[in-house]
Amino acid sequence: MNSDDYNDLLLASLAVDPAQMRMLWVSGGLNYDPGNRSNWDTSVDIAKSPLMPYIGNNYNIWKCPADLATVTVSGKKLPRVRSNSMSQAFDFGSWLPAGPWLVYKKMSGIAIPAKTWVLVDEHPDSINDAACAVQMAKPGATAAQIIDFPASYHNGACGLSYSDGHSEIHKWRGSKIKAPARYNNYLSLNVPAGDSVGDIIWWSDNTTVSAK
Repeated sequence: MNSDDYNDLLLASLAVDPAQMRMLWVSGGLNYDPGNRSNWDTSVDIAKSPLMPYIGNNYNIWKCPADLATVTVSGKKLPRVRSNSMSQAFDFGSWLPAGPWLVYKKMSGIAIPAKTWVLVDEHPDSINDAACAVQMAKPGATAAQIIDFPASYHNGACGLSYSDGHSEIHKWRGSKIKAPARYNNYLSLNVPAGDSVGDIIWWSDNTTVSAK
């Protein structure tokens, strides 16, 4: 709906070249620092998102109820404001290599909308900026990297929404990608996928396509 109102331009997952004339879908980095108001105050970033008019100014849908992340502010535990992140296929694709792979700035440019995820529930100890990165792995790969971790608090699964408008719950298979939530930013990112190579291959296949 937003792209319909802005001449087919898509919102960006991270700040891109201003010449593209694209708005950032949401600003603000998350951690567990009470001094970072972006963690717990919806007025700082969420309220300013260009998506808000399209979702009835509903703050609740920004955070999955299964995400228990909180920040302790003046002795009081406050829920963090967001648990979802946008695919880096919608910015400059810095984590997609090796490639090249398509990145998208217009709705009409998306190669396979039904296999191009837009938003994902990101692991609460992985989420930082507004984008979630997948380093692409092709079918048959025997090694891969997990850059950002998806959530797995739905019995080993998480929710993804796609650019054709559908959404789904996807269950992860390997153990590496299903790191338990500690709610303390303990995760190391950009790590070998180990037994989760197949998960990264699936995720890659639903992220974008080769530019060749």
